[in-house]
Amino acid sequence: MNILVTGGAGYIGSHAIRQLLEAGHFPVVLDNLSYGHRNTIPNNVPFYHVDLKETDRIAEILREHHIEAVMHFAALISVGESVQKPLLYYRNNTAGAVSLLEAMERVGVKRFVFSSTAATYGEPEEMPIVETTKQQPINPYGRSKWFVEQILRDIAATDPKFGFAAFRYFNVAGASEDGTIGEDHQPETHLIPLVLFAAMGKRNNITVFGTDYPTSDGTCVRDYVHVNDLVTAHVLAVEALSDGDARFYNLGIGYGYSVREILDTAKKVTGKEIPTVFGLRREGDPAQLFANSDKVQKELGWQPQHTDIDEVIASAWHWHSTHPNGYAVS
Repeated sequence: MNILVTGGAGYIGSHAIRQLLEAGHFPVVLDNLSYGHRNTIPNNVPFYHVDLKETDRIAEILREHHIEAVMHFAALISVGESVQKPLLYYRNNTAGAVSLLEAMERVGVKRFVFSSTAATYGEPEEMPIVETTKQQPINPYGRSKWFVEQILRDIAATDPKFGFAAFRYFNVAGASEDGTIGEDHQPETHLIPLVLFAAMGKRNNITVFGTDYPTSDGTCVRDYVHVNDLVTAHVLAVEALSDGDARFYNLGIGYGYSVREILDTAKKVTGKEIPTVFGLRREGDPAQLFANSDKVQKELGWQPQHTDIDEVIASAWHWHSTHPNGYAVS
């Protein structure tokens, strides 16, 4: 299958490219390189330095490569930045998706796999979170993705040939098994790489926000899904989609690890001390967030293979310790 991968030079997209190739598909990458890295893309994969707002150009690429499906990863992902710059997130994440979908409509591409987020749930009262849990996003990032979900529903309601799957991610972590591609965000906001940066001496310490939550050790609990498991679900979905599909799936392992557990595991994996500062809770941080992923397991046959946090952090450490400057030349 010929598949356009937007954001294919990014953290998740680059892992998806590898799995698509391994599965016998033909990916084509579109990325504006604002956060992606060109050197993650294999030389035999067509690459286009194009922004999502370039509707006409995207339509040309879809035609030229006879694209049959689109995997849409291109998005801004910082909750904090979205609060400070909401228009940026609505322009990129929401309007960008509309531009992409308009190009698909012109060319007649009817299969779409969307990178959504658990942030669309906001601060849910029930745990674990199921797909029917009420969605009440509390920040522009979550809303920017939730709006796209509604747009997809509306398209599917009017076009019986259109089929889509939207994955609501929990915390994505880890790196490729061979350590050649991994997480390299500027700036970095995710807990596991920040903890590993502290172990490497790239930052002075790691701050734990809140130690008085109603959890086993007082710190927040989150569901960590390995990046390779995450993209496996996308490959399964793009192969399974048919006319009229409107699928929504949670992607998580079904239970969580606390911040203290992440710190203890990182110390064990790296063999290094991790300077830690304890601070107050951050507003809007729920005590626990973890998924019920029974639906995706039942409907797509997805089974996460990397559920031990030791293994997840070890793969991330392999990447970061051998690429201390990320993809930049040392």
